[in-house]
Amino acid sequence: MAAYILRRLLLIIPTLIGILTINFLIIQAAPGGPVEQTIAQLEGLSNSSVPGSSGGGDLTANQNSNDSSYRGGRGLDPRLVAEIEALYGFDKPAHERYFQMLGNYLTFDFGKSFYSDKSVIDLIIEKLPVSISLGLWTTLLTYLISVPLGIRKAVKDGSSFDVWSSTAIIIGYAIPNFLFAILLIVLFAGGSYFDWFPLRGLTSSNFDELSLLEKIGDYFWHITLPVVASVISSFATLTMLTKNSFLDEINKQYVLTARAKGLTEKSVLYGHVFRNAMLLIIAGMPAALIGIFFTGSMLIEVIFSLDGLGLLGYEAVINRDYPVIFGTLYIFTLIGLLMKLISDLMYVAVDPRIDFESREQ
Repeated sequence: MAAYILRRLLLIIPTLIGILTINFLIIQAAPGGPVEQTIAQLEGLSNSSVPGSSGGGDLTANQNSNDSSYRGGRGLDPRLVAEIEALYGFDKPAHERYFQMLGNYLTFDFGKSFYSDKSVIDLIIEKLPVSISLGLWTTLLTYLISVPLGIRKAVKDGSSFDVWSSTAIIIGYAIPNFLFAILLIVLFAGGSYFDWFPLRGLTSSNFDELSLLEKIGDYFWHITLPVVASVISSFATLTMLTKNSFLDEINKQYVLTARAKGLTEKSVLYGHVFRNAMLLIIAGMPAALIGIFFTGSMLIEVIFSLDGLGLLGYEAVINRDYPVIFGTLYIFTLIGLLMKLISDLMYVAVDPRIDFESREQ
């Protein structure tokens, strides 16, 4: 097992390099980078400062210089364009910037954000508690609802309970979480009906002045709608997976043997079936955590103005904040790969018969 873990850890390195390489190449081809955005802003200021101006205005120290490779930068002094390139690190060739990025990332040096004047790692640490808070409650509620509901549906397979609960699950799954979030805002956050919950943020403005119990109540008051919106579209897949996994185990021979020995249905279900049926659920837990913590929470964070990693990534893409984009991508990918390894180890812990190392030989 130690050799298997070592191989998996070593495979993380080329995987990270491959993902970063692909995204680096895509970013180089994407228009509207930080240099072009700054040039466009300067051109806009120049045009607005000189009525009727169609060129670079007062910022044009050399109107005859038309060799700029940036759209909109032909009316600017080449020295100014060069300074902008150096400011954002684009004064070096692409291959040199690429290898410098790889070297820095090996030591978790992600550089500074182009716009907030903070290091990327500080931004991630600053935003992480919000995403963890939202992800933990969403994951906890999802499993607390899905696993018992899936077991109940498996036991009552084909009954009226199974039919109407499946209908409710399908409807909940069909509604995107961001659309459900908007519906919750309209209904309960001062929209057209009730004003029971706050519209934005994770805490109130006077949070520091509240007592401990008031802080706890204020926190749950703010987190309720975002968590509910996330849970609605998250538990459907897990519920059906739990049901199908239990149905598959219930129909196996060892269950019939246990029943023939006179064991109660509860003993058969939780003493024999549960451990085997939960393998698939355990295997999917890391992927569910990553999806809920990072990708799944982005739109929820944007809608409810929660200052977490999802909102940070969204703003970074909009602003072409490349250090933040690559830094968060690197962290998310690394966490995802490690969680996948943990998933395999959990497989072995639950069922010692599984041996990944022997399968690779």
